[in-house]
Amino acid sequence: MTESGKAPSPAGAAVGRRIGIGLMYGLWRPRVLGAWRVPSSGPVILAVNHSHGIDGPMLMGTAPRPVHFLIKKEAFVGPLDPFLRGIGQLKVDRDATDRKAITDALGVLERGGVLGIFPEGTRGEGDFASLRAGLAYFAVRSGAPVVPVAVLGSTDRTSRLHRAVPALRGRVDIVFGDAFEAGDGSGRRTRKALDEATVRIQERLTAHLAEARRLTGR
Repeated sequence: MTESGKAPSPAGAAVGRRIGIGLMYGLWRPRVLGAWRVPSSGPVILAVNHSHGIDGPMLMGTAPRPVHFLIKKEAFVGPLDPFLRGIGQLKVDRDATDRKAITDALGVLERGGVLGIFPEGTRGEGDFASLRAGLAYFAVRSGAPVVPVAVLGSTDRTSRLHRAVPALRGRVDIVFGDAFEAGDGSGRRTRKALDEATVRIQERLTAHLAEARRLTGR
């Protein structure tokens, strides 16, 4: 449950997707590859590399299903707080064990929704070089398949109007990979099992990123 006592709204996430489609396709030129690899129904986790603040909204506007993203609590300020909650996004404290965020995220998956995660935890090189354990936990605990997603080109050129956003009408590539199971099939949730799952996840995400770069020439 969220702090307001309400579960993240699937209808809100659908509205967020429509907003994302309008903004992302209106301001930039997304090229989406492999969207058919996202299961059309049932729980799924999108594991997205993260090198720019536009990556989350870009996924919301280009993914084939509405996405509930785990977003750092620092983004929930002023009018953005009710807006992000209203479109079904999840606030998470990255510096502590956030039980409310965990409950909300697992609830999304239990209801057959799509959970979006930046497994690196924060913006960086976007190369999946260092993963936090959260993705493995959600994947093993829920049994939901993981779909790797590479967002490429969001940092290539900045807008002349505002350096915080990519150049307007610039091309951004979003490449979806094959869904995979993170667990070993045993159902174990021990620390060792989660560590092993994290290694498997990192191998798959890194391989997908390399293939996405090959396909797009980025």
